[in-house]
Amino acid sequence: MQAEVAGNYIDEKAATITAVSNRIWALAEVGLHEEQSAQYLADALRTEGFDVRLGAGGMPSGLEATWGEGRPVIGFLGEYDALPGVSQKALPLREELSPGSAGHGCGHNLLGAGAFGAVIGLKREMEARGLTGTIKYFGCPAEENFGGKAHMAREGLFTACDACLTWHPGPLNFVRSAASLAVDSMNVTFRGRTAHAAADPHNGRSALDAVQLMNLGVEFLREHMPAKARVHYVITNGGGQPNVVPATATVWYYVRAPQRGMVDELYQRVIRCARGAAEMTETECDIELLDAIWELLPNTTLEKVLAECMARVGPPRFGEAEREFARKLSESFRPGQREAFLAAAFEGAAAVPEELGGQLLNDTVVPRVEAAAQPRGSTDVGDTSWCCPTAQFGMACSAIGTPGHSWQFAAQSGMGIGHAGMLQAAKVLAEAGLVLLTDPATLAAAREEFARRTGGKAYRCAMPDGFKPPFHQLANK
Repeated sequence: MQAEVAGNYIDEKAATITAVSNRIWALAEVGLHEEQSAQYLADALRTEGFDVRLGAGGMPSGLEATWGEGRPVIGFLGEYDALPGVSQKALPLREELSPGSAGHGCGHNLLGAGAFGAVIGLKREMEARGLTGTIKYFGCPAEENFGGKAHMAREGLFTACDACLTWHPGPLNFVRSAASLAVDSMNVTFRGRTAHAAADPHNGRSALDAVQLMNLGVEFLREHMPAKARVHYVITNGGGQPNVVPATATVWYYVRAPQRGMVDELYQRVIRCARGAAEMTETECDIELLDAIWELLPNTTLEKVLAECMARVGPPRFGEAEREFARKLSESFRPGQREAFLAAAFEGAAAVPEELGGQLLNDTVVPRVEAAAQPRGSTDVGDTSWCCPTAQFGMACSAIGTPGHSWQFAAQSGMGIGHAGMLQAAKVLAEAGLVLLTDPATLAAAREEFARRTGGKAYRCAMPDGFKPPFHQLANK
């Protein structure tokens, strides 16, 4: 069964969907501050007949849009947060759109607009077929840093769904079974006592010394971490000037591991490094949790649905202008970058598919990879996946070898390469949504797999009761 009405409507509304993407791309709002992006999407959804609620999950830029009634309830996840410091024009050479500002170096403008295209197309398909059921669009803030979906999950938004689907822009058109790393993020602020660094340093208590000692403690801790754990940090405040002993200093940490329980344990060990550093330097330390999210729980049943739908819908349709753009952009890649990306992408598989050998833009559908990839990054889609059956896929919106979180990715997110992938992704999502609405056996199988993988345990948000999103963290970026 093919969603022909949905696909035709997505083609008909291609200019509108692209305008949504381009508007979000130009706004480039960082996590928890995507109010204009969310409002633009909300207005577009209302125009298409959806009931829209802003403020979902206690975030002004959180969005829940609903159409239809009854079960099943199928959710579609959209995002729209940008990354600090990767502002870029839609050009194949480095040129900032707004110097020092944020940019869509992960393509979330495409992600949010593609999911928007999916729900408006699926709505048309349901109307044409007289189908019952409910479709929901979730506008999810701050995926990159502050786990917007975890706040929405705590509110029970995803538990009410029978399944959730999403996608992500990338260099390849494929579905693979992949987990992610659970993560805690926190600020550690040390408070000491200022003094003249030359005249009377003995009267000072350096907060920067405490930060450096904490970091050194974590470096020694690495030998005793689980093999796949990751801990990384940046010093966001190291003092004002060298001749003043810093009274305040702050370091921002990420603590990651393949399972939520492993993160909980490792987080406490990192905190002990902070407290030990405070003891050594006679300073005080404050720990501010910023984010705590779960690892992704795969659902093979839904992954197979997505793979079959992608095979029917087909790959993005790139024109000569897109191919020339990709060729020029690839000149900025370091030697071997493309090959290294492919080797990592197909780690655990028998081999890199031969068809990718000569491609710069992936214009074929890569067969589904059965082997589970080693988890590398983190995503708050993990929290959704512990609330209901959830699956996602990648669609080619960038040249093979494009670094993630880069100006090269931001450039392609604002032009035809990204747009072509986005529109095909919308069709795949609509196609998969139709399958779940019309095939009770498949949906039941996805639910059964979900129950088996969770062991029947109810979702528990990793953030403590009363925790509020850290709106201050990137407010001025």
